[in-house]
Amino acid sequence: MLPPRLLWCDPRPILTYNLQEPVTVVVRDPEFYEPTEDDDCTHYWYYCQTHSCDYRDAGCQGGPAHLIALHCRDHGPESMWPQPRMLMLPAGFTPPLSDEQLAWIKSDEEEDAPAP
Repeated sequence: MLPPRLLWCDPRPILTYNLQEPVTVVVRDPEFYEPTEDDDCTHYWYYCQTHSCDYRDAGCQGGPAHLIALHCRDHGPESMWPQPRMLMLPAGFTPPLSDEQLAWIKSDEEEDAPAP
C-alpha cells in the first residue's frame, strides 16, 4: 500500500531534532528489515546514514543534511511506522502520500489505539 521508499522531512521551519540542520527520516526502504508483530525487539536508536554514526538529540556533529534511519540492535536498519508528528504533518513525505494512503495509515493507527 505504501511506496517501497518513503522519506519524511519536517515541513515546519523549526526542525524537531537539531534546530540548525535539516533532518530527513527514512520511514521505509526496500533494503531495510520490515518488522512484524512477532518481533520482540527492544533496543533501537537513530543512525545518521549520511555521516555513518549514531544520531542523538544534539545531532551527530557530522555536518548538515542528516539522513536518519531507525536502527535495531537485532535487525539493523528497520522500516518504521509513521510517527504521530508525521500523521499531523503529511506534507513532509517524499513521495507525497495520496489521500487514500493517509486514510489507511490513520485508520490503522486508530485500530491500535487503546479503548477509553
